[in-house]
Amino acid sequence: MGKKRIIKKTEKEILEEREKVEQKLKKEVSIKPLQKIKKGKIYITSTYNNTMITLADSKGNVLGWRSAGNIGFRGTKKGTSFAASRVAVALVNVANKLKIKEVDVLIKGIGGGRETALRTLVNQGLEIQSIRDITPIPHNGCRPQKPRRV
Repeated sequence: MGKKRIIKKTEKEILEEREKVEQKLKKEVSIKPLQKIKKGKIYITSTYNNTMITLADSKGNVLGWRSAGNIGFRGTKKGTSFAASRVAVALVNVANKLKIKEVDVLIKGIGGGRETALRTLVNQGLEIQSIRDITPIPHNGCRPQKPRRV
């Protein structure tokens, strides 16, 4: 099979990658609300490969969203808890622009960024009214394969 090549990044490349993520976080958000919104919903979708957070009004209309790939993480780094915390910070910036302080949080999925994103939302100063887990649970599963005849 041969030897596997392991590519190690230099300190300079690591710093450049971190600067790209920080620039995406600092980028100005241009959102103009149609009416005054005081309360919203935050949907956290956490998979093994990515974390996506969506901000919606109380009716469910999407006001803004962010994901780990949107911010600048690539590959396996998108599924980490650090990336999830950065996504939550970016979405709190959107919520602050819209002057939303009270939110209901709905969490879906079983990824690594699930708890971290929620903690970051609390630490950033959002007032969380309720937390619900809406992860889909199979009740009976798929139909099994027919038995093999030999």
